[in-house]
Amino acid sequence: MKPFPWDNVMKFGLGTLGLAPGDFWTMTPRELSAAYDAIVQNSQSKAPIVRHELTGLMARFPDEENEK
Repeated sequence: MKPFPWDNVMKFGLGTLGLAPGDFWTMTPRELSAAYDAIVQNSQSKAPIVRHELTGLMARFPDEENEK
């Protein structure tokens, strides 16, 4: 049996999620797994935005004239 990958889990929780150590250590394995799945699935399932989608978003949410 392989040992539990604590180094990778801590890098994910403290680094990727940016959790404070106390918050990381109070998470349940199920909570940490859900956070991992959300990040991994979102990064793998989202295709890059295509030009017509970007154009539509720009039309719906134009930059304000007063922005500097």
